[in-house]
Amino acid sequence: MNILKNTLLGLFFGTFGTTLGGIIGLKFDKTSNKTLSSILSFASGLMMSIVCFDLIPEALEIADFATVVTGVGIGIIVMIVCDIIVQNKLSYRSNNSLLKTGIACGIGLALHNFPEGLAIGCGFEASMKLRIFPCNNNSHS
Repeated sequence: MNILKNTLLGLFFGTFGTTLGGIIGLKFDKTSNKTLSSILSFASGLMMSIVCFDLIPEALEIADFATVVTGVGIGIIVMIVCDIIVQNKLSYRSNNSLLKTGIACGIGLALHNFPEGLAIGCGFEASMKLRIFPCNNNSHS
């Protein structure tokens, strides 16, 4: 059951990293805005490097340039709209820009998980049809 093992490892490390980051974040008693801004800057820089040096080059191998630029453009526009909505809905409640940034990031992550789940599901279905992963480990020819 290679698929089950890989699925469980992915689930473990995905949730472990998020949980560990949350626990470390909770251990800070009083976090200043400067510290929170630094953490957000580090995280956004890390994500930008993954997008620029890993995801976009891989996307260019699979699809043409126009499709990749369109996808990136749609993502940017969706996040701009998300930011505008958050700014308008919270402007009368709070002036805390870090709260607004956190809510916009949370919405962006939630929106990101839907197409990511579709891509993972389609990739799994395609690999099963192509027999990239063995369906039964007990059958040896």
